[in-house]
Amino acid sequence: MGSRRRARELAMQALFYMDNCNDDSEEILKRFCINFNPTEDILPFFYRLVKGVVSERNEIDSIIEKFSSNWKISRMACVDRNIMRMAVYELLWCSDIPSKVSINEAIDIGKKYGTGESGPFINGILDTIRDAIEKGSIKAKDNTTEDNSFKETDSEE
Repeated sequence: MGSRRRARELAMQALFYMDNCNDDSEEILKRFCINFNPTEDILPFFYRLVKGVVSERNEIDSIIEKFSSNWKISRMACVDRNIMRMAVYELLWCSDIPSKVSINEAIDIGKKYGTGESGPFINGILDTIRDAIEKGSIKAKDNTTEDNSFKETDSEE
């Protein structure tokens, strides 16, 4: 498993923990890191995802709700919503990561940590969001300066 996959899985777990504690403070993130001890090779991407999702969560959640027919973010499984939050963050703020990679990684992590329906559920919503970005309905941002030490490739999937 590549370092990006490990960072994504740990970031999903951190976001899940923060979501369940209803606390996205720096202190709770530090507590998570003390207990799960992320390795140095994944720390930059791990922090980029967690801090990015936390800082942009309101916008991310509203996009997910807009493109998930009849689903409120609060009704979604905690694992699924946090995987989608990470993927939407990547789609909108990480232009250095191909959308195909972000979506495939989200689906695979959903299959591993979610339910039997997580993969198709995540895929359907993220693919619709990707399509809206490509058509210009949603404007992508760029925040690649935070972690230039990683270059995403399809081989790291």
